[in-house]
Order: sequence, then C-alpha cells, then structure tokens
Amino acid sequence: MQAMSSPLILALWISQPVIQALLALVIIRRKLHRSFSAFLVYNIAQIVMFAVQFPIHRWGSTRLYYDVYWLAAALNVLLEFRIIHEIFVDIFRPYPALKDLGSALFKWAAVVMVLVSVVMVSVNPDWNDSVTLTIIVVQRCIRIVQCGLVVFLLAFCKHLKVSWRRQSFGIALGFGMFAATELLTYALFSGWRVHGTMANVTSLAGYNLGMLTWLGYSLFDQKAATLPVLVPQRWDEALLDLQPQSESESLIPMFEHMVDRALAKAPEA
Repeated sequence: MQAMSSPLILALWISQPVIQALLALVIIRRKLHRSFSAFLVYNIAQIVMFAVQFPIHRWGSTRLYYDVYWLAAALNVLLEFRIIHEIFVDIFRPYPALKDLGSALFKWAAVVMVLVSVVMVSVNPDWNDSVTLTIIVVQRCIRIVQCGLVVFLLAFCKHLKVSWRRQSFGIALGFGMFAATELLTYALFSGWRVHGTMANVTSLAGYNLGMLTWLGYSLFDQKAATLPVLVPQRWDEALLDLQPQSESESLIPMFEHMVDRALAKAPEA
C-alpha cells in the first residue's frame, strides 16, 4: 500500500472517477448506451469500486484492500470481455453471418481462457492464492485480446469501411492503450527493470490516457457510418450460403456442409 501513497499516484487515481463520471454522463446524454450498455455499466462500476476501495486503502487494513481489489479485478474481467463482444457486434452489424460467427468464436475464446487459467494454477502448486492467480491469468489474456483488437481494426478498417471516428473504434483504442501499457509494465516489473512506484504511475497514466480517449470519442460528432462494401458482403454471403438450413447452435454442421460441397465440386479422377 505504500507504493500507492505518493502524491502523483493519488492524483492519477482520484482523477479516474471524475473522468468516468463525466464519460458516463456524456454516454447517457448522447444515448450511446443503446449500443454500448456494457461499456456504460463498466464506467459506473469503476466509480463504485473507487468509492469502496479508496477509503479502505486510506484507513482500512491491507488484507481487506487486497480482497476488495481482486474482487473488483474479477468483475472487470467479465465486463471487459463483454465490451469486446459489443465492439465486434457493432463493427459487424451490417453482416449478420459474420456477427454470428464472431459471437460463437467469443464463446470458445472464453472457454479457452478458463482452461488456460486452470492449467496455470495446476502448474503453480506453490501459489498460495489460486483464485488470485486465475484472475491474473485471465486478465492477461483479456489484455492480449484488447491489443489484438486494435491491431485487427487498424489492419481491416479500410476493407470493412470502419471509420476511425466510430465509437467502437475509440473504445477499442482506449482499451488497447491501457492494455499495452499494463502488459509492458508488468513485463518490466517482473524482470526487475522498474520498481513498484514507477510501475503504478505508468499503469495509472496509461489507463487515464485511455479514458481521455473514450471521452474524446464520446464528445466527437460521429457522422461516418459503417457502409457495406464488396469484400465483407462476399464473406457474409458465403457464410450464409454454407450454413445449413436447419438452425443449429454448433458451427460443426456448417463446416461439414462446406466440406461436402467442396468434395462434390472436386473433379473425378
């Protein structure tokens, strides 16, 4: 708790609920919560968490602050994963088949993250708190996904006609800034390249920069919309064409149908 007591760290920490309260107000006023309800819930949750954590940090016990901190981290993992799903739904809204495929992949991604955390806990028997280790592992997975999401948008925004002025792009960019900063800071801290105070300052500064990015995008007049283009339409039409007529929650029948069609069109020997 001593590393969190420097004036600069306290200033960065206290400024967070102020920015998030303003951000939540802008989201509600501009009715952005209709498409990004989880993002609004996330920001409101951060304000509530600060109201609980800050008094405990200042006047409570170290153990209590530790428990509350990791409980909040577990809740943030769930909310952030839901926000990533919201971003993809917004981007692929004009393409129903791509949106459905993305939703299915997200379900499997969640399962993989849980399995990775279970494996990490099993190979670290000396770790005293397996719950904390699980949260850390899943949290790192979320950070990697957030960084990958920004790379994906930068690589495919031209093909998908996703304007950089869209709210979904701004949310992804803000999380990407914080995720990259935290992963880099965690790596340097683990290698004893930076001390605890510097790591906390860097992490908090990265998160504040991400929040300012969200606020800027929320205030920005977004006139550019995602317009259907030829290539994504072809992907969407191909997926719809390959999908069996019978409704199924599994992707296996779709891929079996695709293989059957490919074999049927293969030239006879």
